[in-house]
Amino acid sequence: MMRTAFALLLALALSACAGGSANSSANSSPRPGVTQGQSAQSGYRPPQGGGELSLSGTLGARTRDLIARLGPPRIDLAEGDARKLQFASSDCVLDIFLYPGSAGSAPVATYIEARERTRGAQTPGAECLRAIERQGG
Repeated sequence: MMRTAFALLLALALSACAGGSANSSANSSPRPGVTQGQSAQSGYRPPQGGGELSLSGTLGARTRDLIARLGPPRIDLAEGDARKLQFASSDCVLDIFLYPGSAGSAPVATYIEARERTRGAQTPGAECLRAIERQGG
């Protein structure tokens, strides 16, 4: 009797663990961080146009072009085929996230965040970009 109860509990526990993945494909709400038109498997998100920094030629730029323009990055992290470059001036920090457009292609700047160096509050990205260009690029 105890073996049967234990086996039943074990089966219920295992089915609860597996149940989440079976229902996730039927879930109509999108995964966090995945936008329409983005492949959930590749994780690629094409550059979004119209932002203040896109006017400065930053979005869509390759790593070597960003380094030539802004100087050596303060942080250069790679995870899989994605890359994060961080540049800083005396007043702000600029994080540039690069992803490849397709398998095997060079990563390009896809997303940018700018914040104050001391408080960490969001700051206008174009101003931060100009400050970094003046100091290091």
